[in-house]
Amino acid sequence: MAKLTAEIPDELAGMRLDQCLAEIFPDYSRSKLQIWIKAGRVTVDNKLLKGKDKIDGGEHVELNAETEQVLEYEAEDIPLDIVFEDESILIVNKPAGLVVHPAVGNWHGTLVNALLNHDTSLKTLPRAGIVHRLDKDTSGLLMVAKTITAHYSLSSQLQDRTITRQYLALVKGWMTTGGTVDAPLGRHPNDRTRHTVRDDGKHAVTHYRLEQRYKRHTLVRVKLETGRTHQIRVHMAYIHYPLVGDQVYGGRFQMLSHCSKIMEQALRDFKRQALHATRLGLQHPETDEYCEWQLPVPDDMALLLKTLEDEELD
Repeated sequence: MAKLTAEIPDELAGMRLDQCLAEIFPDYSRSKLQIWIKAGRVTVDNKLLKGKDKIDGGEHVELNAETEQVLEYEAEDIPLDIVFEDESILIVNKPAGLVVHPAVGNWHGTLVNALLNHDTSLKTLPRAGIVHRLDKDTSGLLMVAKTITAHYSLSSQLQDRTITRQYLALVKGWMTTGGTVDAPLGRHPNDRTRHTVRDDGKHAVTHYRLEQRYKRHTLVRVKLETGRTHQIRVHMAYIHYPLVGDQVYGGRFQMLSHCSKIMEQALRDFKRQALHATRLGLQHPETDEYCEWQLPVPDDMALLLKTLEDEELD
């Protein structure tokens, strides 16, 4: 057992106790914290409260936690492609292949390790300030909070669905029109690493519109209304337009009929899902000004699209 203490920041005033503790002690899950609250292992100004009780800010909280739950992440000198940075937020261009958060099998070499090297003060924030994630092999814009105020603001904007998140995705097949996929998502019953559409899953909505059509593929612009794990990949596969290069949800590689050797090789060589977070917009936590960033697709995806365009001319 370890006794952890903290002063509840004024910025968290009005939050439920269990939500507040999840912000202050990010190394513990909210469900674990709720169990400890019920067990009397949390005091606020020396009083026992319920998880649903609202806090005022400025209280002194003590938590008797299990020491084996605490995780320390190391700072590592990993290059960051910083798109924007000020005192409150950091916007990075995450490359494909970079894991966002340490986990079993990936304790080192992650975005969190890189962020801690860039700014050591981020160690005081939940998940080093990261408020949303991109899959390992998805590239593009990702936001990071640098203060507890910014973290709460960005998290609230995500929950309220006011943050703009758009992606460019190259899918297999020739789409005729855009649309919306409204299908709940949950873990696959036979494979815990995958997700699938299921009736008892979490609400998930994906909007997509045509950006460019090729002979056998379509580039779509995708807008997320919700942010479930693997949402775009699962939803596109669900409507029978899986992402190019998606080895989890896209099925085995299949040779296309009447396809040039150059085109075939380009598709074989693309080893990740063709998905890029191209646009990100949010209300700045301090100024309340709307800010937006856009990035073109990275070189590997640009080369694949160029090959598809050249195939059109043949």
